[in-house]
Amino acid sequence: MSSTVPTGDRPPPRPASPSWWRPSAPRRLSDFSHALAERALSGEHGRSMTNATFALAEAEVEGRSPNMLYAHATKVVAENAPLRILPSEQIVGSATLLEAAAHQTPIAGVSSTSHTTIGFHRVLRIGYRGLREQIAERLSRPLDGKGTDLLYAMLLCLDAAAVWHQRHMGLLEKLAASSTGDERANYVRVRDTLGHVPEEPPTTFREAVQSLWFMFAFQRLMGNWPGIGRIDEMLGPYLQQDLAEGRVTLDEAREVLAHFWIKGCEWTGALDVRGSGDAQHYQNIVLGGMNAQGEDVTNEVTYLVLDIVEELHISDFPVAVRINSQTPDRLLRRIAEVQRHGGGIVAVYNEEVVIEGLVRFGYSLEEARCFANDGCWEVIIPGRTTFCYVPFDMLALLHGTLGLGDTSPPPDFADFEALYGAFIERLRGHVTWHHAAADSWATSGHPAPLLSLLVEDCIERGRGYHDCGSRYNVSAPHAGGMANVANSLHAIRKLVYDERRLTLPAFVGILRADWAAQEDLRRMIQSRFAFYGNDNDEADEMMRRVFDDYTNLVCEVRERAGVLRPAGISTFGREIEWSAPNSGRRASPDGHRQGAVLATNFSPSPGSDKLGPTAVVKSYCKMDLTRTPNGATIELKIHPESVKGEDGLEAMVGLVRTFLQLGGLYMQIDVVSSAMLRDAQQHPEQYPNLSVRISGWSARFATLSREWQDMIIERTEQVMGV
Repeated sequence: MSSTVPTGDRPPPRPASPSWWRPSAPRRLSDFSHALAERALSGEHGRSMTNATFALAEAEVEGRSPNMLYAHATKVVAENAPLRILPSEQIVGSATLLEAAAHQTPIAGVSSTSHTTIGFHRVLRIGYRGLREQIAERLSRPLDGKGTDLLYAMLLCLDAAAVWHQRHMGLLEKLAASSTGDERANYVRVRDTLGHVPEEPPTTFREAVQSLWFMFAFQRLMGNWPGIGRIDEMLGPYLQQDLAEGRVTLDEAREVLAHFWIKGCEWTGALDVRGSGDAQHYQNIVLGGMNAQGEDVTNEVTYLVLDIVEELHISDFPVAVRINSQTPDRLLRRIAEVQRHGGGIVAVYNEEVVIEGLVRFGYSLEEARCFANDGCWEVIIPGRTTFCYVPFDMLALLHGTLGLGDTSPPPDFADFEALYGAFIERLRGHVTWHHAAADSWATSGHPAPLLSLLVEDCIERGRGYHDCGSRYNVSAPHAGGMANVANSLHAIRKLVYDERRLTLPAFVGILRADWAAQEDLRRMIQSRFAFYGNDNDEADEMMRRVFDDYTNLVCEVRERAGVLRPAGISTFGREIEWSAPNSGRRASPDGHRQGAVLATNFSPSPGSDKLGPTAVVKSYCKMDLTRTPNGATIELKIHPESVKGEDGLEAMVGLVRTFLQLGGLYMQIDVVSSAMLRDAQQHPEQYPNLSVRISGWSARFATLSREWQDMIIERTEQVMGV
């Protein structure tokens, strides 16, 4: 190994995961690429990381504006951060500082930025040189002092990127000079590939992959965690030209792209991330779909990415494939083949619903067609959006309406409509609060000149990413717990107002006592009612009513104070913290005791979806999902035995086609058994690279805390064909 980063001894061989938990993948990549992936996944590189041992000099701090202070910090990091170049790796550039893996900005003393996808696609076309020219042109026109300061800070960040590039070129020269044979030839090839990118636009596929990674890695070096976006749209034209001109073969291109993928898991082992898991760095990939002109972008890169995911099973780049009613069987089958390997790494968007929702919200059709995500699955326009989402627990609002946390006399609404109206007023109050908070959200002024370089229209406006510089500033409310809200309202209406089995005050008393001495009633509710997720029209109509009223309230204020507010639905694991005693949730009318971990995102409540995955999809698709332009997703956990063979593959493709035909928006499928997960919980050493879908990300199961593992295990295990 040749490196300026100490890595210590090689770790002992990791035990192989039991072969029965997923099918064997075809072997397309070289033994060296597999070995390189093993080293990264073992945590070898992550464990070698250290915090910065250098700092800004006093002269670089005194009198500097926040943007210039950040820019000088970027320059010092570029000059001093350890470099790592491994023999025979085909892509170079590593974010080697521990602060970056901890989502901090090294030595700058300011927060870093995530939950966005920036404009790598644009800078691939124009290079850093094009950014310099754009800044120079803007400085030639009138601009206030704040804007001028930002643009000079941006130029200093570009100078820092050039320093980092020069250091890599120097190290490659040194390594080439001290090596021989194939190793030397590879150093020379990598040096030549890196030679003029990303300062200049790439001219070949290798250069394009290297340029994209080098831009991304430099952002990560400074603690930023952006999504990557539509990698096949960006890289596909370069590969197509190289294939036509004989510069590369598909096998060679797959190797290059695999090294990109391997670089993306080099933070594994850097930190003790037990909790919500590792691989959670928001570096999402979007594949397929149409471009701004409505043309399909699916190309050889699309399929190479799926090959790599299938073979290496690296979960650090969650992949979302944009599909539509015209997507060919070849791509749908390829997606299903990869999903059968488990890990939940590949999910799907129904782009027709997403695009229609964005256009209805107010984006142009051309921009809507360019959508990606923020690093999880919330929909944004990449390279043009400053984004945040603001989650809240809708179930806690219902419990508050019922007075479950009070000691005062229980409410006694005369009829269901009075109860429902009181709940909606409480929901209205929260949405009003969200809009008031969003009014001033985008003017924090937090310095981020490096990130702002790759976001339109920060240069033109002379304002940074966190200072209304982006073309779109988005603060999206995200409701959680909606399945349990609808189920609870359904149970109350039936038991209290339709059948009059008990009064509302009596029911509230039972819930305040956490179902004490009422186990028969609790079990009856859970077993008798067909709740959301079972294609039951009565239950789904309640969900649709709650969904429509929520989205109506949010869309009353589409934009104000320069901030857009598209509705979304999510939990992203917060269902665990919302189960805590001090969270606002109590025992729930749909038959759950206090402390239960309930529905995730827009999925049914665990255990309540009893009629198979198709019924879940049908319930979900009864909503007009164009009303949630920021996203609403379902997760499915499918037993591996039910998707074996050709019949299993066809069943998975059929499920996706149902999702498309009925108007779904986003679906995550994880092929994994609860029995295997319980075994992995007991014997984590046997499953070091077992990945599971958490929410907008996948994580290695062994890195999850016990309560997060239990949440995944308790998700309903669906069987295809039921």
